[in-house]
Amino acid sequence: MSIGEIAERFGLATHVLRHWEAMGLLAPARIGGERRRYGPDDLYRVAVILRGKEAGFSLDEIREMTATSDAAERRAVLLRRKEELTRRIAEAQASLELIDCALDCDHEDLASCPHFQSMVAERISLYPAPHVPAPPATGSDRTG
Repeated sequence: MSIGEIAERFGLATHVLRHWEAMGLLAPARIGGERRRYGPDDLYRVAVILRGKEAGFSLDEIREMTATSDAAERRAVLLRRKEELTRRIAEAQASLELIDCALDCDHEDLASCPHFQSMVAERISLYPAPHVPAPPATGSDRTG
């Protein structure tokens, strides 16, 4: 397949395929006059890249995973992505809880809603107050 054919098949611009090639994600065969020819392996590779992007992986992460035969390296990339995804899911869940709280509130001012105040108080309790040392005694404060 030509670059135009593979781009059309996947709904991509040709410059995207050229960029992926420059990043080392694709390596299509070249024929007369440097024309790119994509075979079945390249077709599969484009699909892998697209699935990786849909899963939230960066192009660098996709390259790291597909370029290595070292299972430990691939696992490290996957674990980093899993941790990031877990963090984002927790943030999204917190956002949904806040939205649900606000939707359920009938108070004129959200800040006066007892349920909202309780959610805020929970957040405050997650962060203990820093220890602030007492100011040093001055000469006039001493008893003698």
